[in-house]
Amino acid sequence: MARPDLTVLAIPAFVGAMGAEYWWMHHKRPAAPDEDRPGDYELNDTIASLSMGIGSLIAPFVTGPLVRRLAPGSTRAGTALMAVGAAAAVVTTVGDVLRQRRAHGGELPEAGTLPSDAPQPTTVNSRVDALGLMTSGSAVAAVGSTAVAAASVWALQTSATRLAAISPFRQRKGAVPYLLAIAGWDFIYYWNHRTAHESRWMWAVHVVHHSSERYNLSTALRQPVADGFTLSAPYGVLALLGIPPRYIEDARALNLIYQFWIHTEAVRSIGWLEKVLNTPSHHRAHHGSQRQYLDINHGSILILWDKLFGTFEPEDERVRYGLTRNIDTFNPAVIATHEWRDIAKDIATAPTWSDRFGFLLRGPGWAYERREQLAPPSGAPVAAEHVSEPVAG
Repeated sequence: MARPDLTVLAIPAFVGAMGAEYWWMHHKRPAAPDEDRPGDYELNDTIASLSMGIGSLIAPFVTGPLVRRLAPGSTRAGTALMAVGAAAAVVTTVGDVLRQRRAHGGELPEAGTLPSDAPQPTTVNSRVDALGLMTSGSAVAAVGSTAVAAASVWALQTSATRLAAISPFRQRKGAVPYLLAIAGWDFIYYWNHRTAHESRWMWAVHVVHHSSERYNLSTALRQPVADGFTLSAPYGVLALLGIPPRYIEDARALNLIYQFWIHTEAVRSIGWLEKVLNTPSHHRAHHGSQRQYLDINHGSILILWDKLFGTFEPEDERVRYGLTRNIDTFNPAVIATHEWRDIAKDIATAPTWSDRFGFLLRGPGWAYERREQLAPPSGAPVAAEHVSEPVAG
């Protein structure tokens, strides 16, 4: 019989704690008239957070089998995925070459030629537009299929079960390996969490958790549903070191359970433990959208990792929660997919392979700046690379 997931067993405690927090904030720390505090519960926001939490529990039953089916070399679906990606890459590259030729009078530019600063002519309904549309769709297909294939292979090759089978160390049981599993998971979590803020691919998954402009215990349950389609430092490496997979699963659960209680405004400080542990104060700063709070305090249980690797920032200015560009919706489908949609749009309009993969792999800040650089000036007509006659029909 399979052991129950500790996070599932903790659900009644989560619900009880949210009820206690709601009572405390309304009876012990009542808001002033017309005061809207981010720590208070707002019905639509809470429903959205709980919906994402439920979705995160269901998602692995869908994404797990899907990832296994899409691994190249393992199944026909995986082989087909790679074929689609390769074909889309060819179509996109051909489209890029043809657009370059049309932009230079039918000839490719000499190697080392820099773009002209002269304003480009405008056109509509041209063959260039048709090529742009073709390469937009194929570029998204190429980058997307490559990402899914890479994530599928990585997930299969780095699973705890597989790495435990090839470990040169005998699995050991007892308190020491159990504590090592918890500490090891916490260390790996720091790097994965940091990467989730520094790579847009990972951010597209993690942004779900940061999308609320509220900060209470329900926010802790606003979890992503697409974890299976990313690349991350493998927690399975702990199994390679001889730690039993069962301990690793418990470490994952305990790590998540610990993170629940730090999503609150009810607790301001826990004294000297602030120096060692991740606390509500440290995590409030992590959820801040002000510049000084961006990409800091990535630890889960221990804040020592942030202090060691230079990403610690104490809570100072009153935190403004949410994103630098809030999405203003409570729709779980939009919350879960809005960044993926934006990535697809950016890849579709990117002119080069460097930009296309940059929009997926580089940081969110770089992507937003690059998007603005590639956009036509405000109020200006859309410029094409070459004037051509409208396509007949």
